[in-house]
Amino acid sequence: MAYYEVNVPMRSPAGNSGVHVFTGLAADPATALRLAQQTYRAAHEAQQAGRTVPGKRPDGWGACGYRPGWQLDWRAATTTLWKDLHGWPRGSAFRLA
Repeated sequence: MAYYEVNVPMRSPAGNSGVHVFTGLAADPATALRLAQQTYRAAHEAQQAGRTVPGKRPDGWGACGYRPGWQLDWRAATTTLWKDLHGWPRGSAFRLA
C-alpha cells in the first residue's frame, strides 16, 4: 500500500475553476482513483440527503473540501504518489508497513 494523491479539475456554476485534491492509502493508482470517486460520491449523497459530509476515513480518504454544485472532471484526473511538500505528518493511522 502507498499514499496517493488524486487531483481532479473542477468548475463552479459561476465559471470559477480549481482542483479538488483527494489523498489516501491505495494499492495502485487505479484503486486510488476509484476510492477518490467513492469518497466524493459519499460526500455528495450525504449533502443531498441533508446529512453531514463524512469525515476522513482511517485510510485517509475524505472529502472535507466538498463544494456543492461544482462539477468534477474525473476524465482529466491525475493520480500520483503523494508528495509531502509541507512536512505535514500523516499520523499513526497512515504509517505504512
